[in-house]
Amino acid sequence: MTELKRQSLRGLYAITPDGIERVELLARVQAALRGGVRIVQYRDKQRDAAQQAEIAHALGALCRGYGASFIVNDDLALALAIDADGVHLGADDGDLVAARQALGPGRLLGVSCYADFALARAAVAAGADYVAFGAVCPSPTKPHAQRAPLSLFGRCRDELGVPACAIGGITRDTAPALLAAGADLLAVITDLFEASDIESRARSFQHLFKGEPA
Repeated sequence: MTELKRQSLRGLYAITPDGIERVELLARVQAALRGGVRIVQYRDKQRDAAQQAEIAHALGALCRGYGASFIVNDDLALALAIDADGVHLGADDGDLVAARQALGPGRLLGVSCYADFALARAAVAAGADYVAFGAVCPSPTKPHAQRAPLSLFGRCRDELGVPACAIGGITRDTAPALLAAGADLLAVITDLFEASDIESRARSFQHLFKGEPA
């Protein structure tokens, strides 16, 4: 992993919402990038493969224009096809070692580990650049997700030495406690992309990582 990518693994991690028309989705992501988002994940559970590829190409180009990393959710083949900066996989979404080899050293591999530290340990051993724990708060996207204890973030820092991403129902109000617990990345969908001013909301999140007031 390059030093630039390593440095990018701290801050607001924007995950795209489902059910938004292409032009509007691109506009919302651009607003988040203007607000300082440094990493964007394309997550799409509704469109077909051809539509996903088209949107992923456009989002990847948009992120490159802002110097941000672009990650594809759950689709290694798509990530490789569009030359994305990496892929984010569930802990049971295929062979992580094979994914690491396919990505090569220059692309990012993120892995969802839910509330299971043993999964995180295995993911790091397989070559994950960061691991995600959640849901850390009640999540409108996954309302039945198991809650992850905040102690996982400190353990990740102390025992695994890779960045840890918090995900699940995170808002600007709940974010400070997650950072205090040791989270390096805050993955946000609703509280970012449903905000009346996405750029300002992104900037407000980013200020937290610098210890600045909103």
